Amino acid sequence: MPVPIICLDDDLCHFVDRYRQWFSKPQYQYFVIVLVGLMLCEGRRTLLGLLSQVAEATSLSGLSRFLSEAPWDEGEVAKQWLEDFRKTMDPAVKAEQARLRQRQPKRRGRPRVPLVTGYLIGDDSTMHKPKGKQMQGLGKHHSTTYEQRIVGHSLVEGLYLLLGRSCPLPPQLYRQQVTCEAEGVAFRSKIELMGQQIRAFEPVAGTRTHVLLDSWYCAKVLWKAARERDFLITTGLKSNRWLRIEDPTAERGWRWQRLSDYTAQLQASSYQRVKWPGSAHEVYVHVVTTRVRKLYQCQVVIVRQELSAPLSQARYWARSRPASRSADPAHAHRDALENRSPLR
Repeated sequence: MPVPIICLDDDLCHFVDRYRQWFSKPQYQYFVIVLVGLMLCEGRRTLLGLLSQVAEATSLSGLSRFLSEAPWDEGEVAKQWLEDFRKTMDPAVKAEQARLRQRQPKRRGRPRVPLVTGYLIGDDSTMHKPKGKQMQGLGKHHSTTYEQRIVGHSLVEGLYLLLGRSCPLPPQLYRQQVTCEAEGVAFRSKIELMGQQIRAFEPVAGTRTHVLLDSWYCAKVLWKAARERDFLITTGLKSNRWLRIEDPTAERGWRWQRLSDYTAQLQASSYQRVKWPGSAHEVYVHVVTTRVRKLYQCQVVIVRQELSAPLSQARYWARSRPASRSADPAHAHRDALENRSPLR
């Protein structure tokens, strides 16, 4: 049964009221309709589906114009929700810092300021638009859901995760170069869009940021962007990347070796058996600190479910600035597993 806007609970009213300044009175009504419709709609979230959830005298064409033509600034709305998230999390961060400070061992000198780690997770996803013909930005993109190239939109997305609370970042539309030429807009690759997100991101005060990306974004330009912000970064690695291996018999004292070949020569004693975080399941982990070609000095983490399993099932990560405790594969494995992006 459609729900009237006047029946909104106090928490939702308090939330939407923060954004009133960015909309005119009619725009604000449509803004509330979209939010309520998204929360209540159990079927396909089309414009008609959203309208059917709210008992208001509005039209489908009016809602369409609100989303496509109305002169409100989505950037200002996004800035407001990010600012609200930072204000909400500030007391929680200070409480966590106080808890960590109490657990620090007593020693001479000024105590270190405890840092709370927040995770900036980046990924991209394809939105299938089978009936889209006049929509801007449409292109043919690979979809892991359909396992083929489909017509739709490709969004470069981000998620900020801090102390168990998550905050989605404004998505960025990726257009292929052919689409950009047809629509007369400047082309920006997914790597450039992700780099812009890292450079523009503002974390909660008093926290350390750890960037998590999959192997598609294991690019030196993104590592550089993270290092310039003093962020940690972990990315997936493909097995065809090259590692710098110490070799006294080589002319330079070292040589490049493909990651898959390095993994193939490891003995069973080279792995440590550790528990998969959050479960009793155990996996085998090998950690090596080295340089990856076209990257930086980093810590490479190799994870295998079983030593008898095919090497093709092994998974790899690269981590920047390994801490002193990270020489322990158990700690390295636990941090590397955070690279499993919830956006997938």
